[in-house]
Amino acid sequence: MTFEKTLARLEAIATQLDRDDLPLEDALKLFEEGIAKLRQATEVLADAEGKVRTLIEQAEGVFEAKE
Repeated sequence: MTFEKTLARLEAIATQLDRDDLPLEDALKLFEEGIAKLRQATEVLADAEGKVRTLIEQAEGVFEAKE
């Protein structure tokens, strides 16, 4: 699943969790799925950050973290 699809699923989960009529069991399942999707997205972002740092280092010859 792509980062964008993972993010879209997280947004859908958040929307569903905001519903007042959601049974507790369903809410817990969605919350569990949301945590798993959040971990996936965090890993993808961390990997991308590492790649960006490497590219900056290679391009400039000196490591410098840029935002």
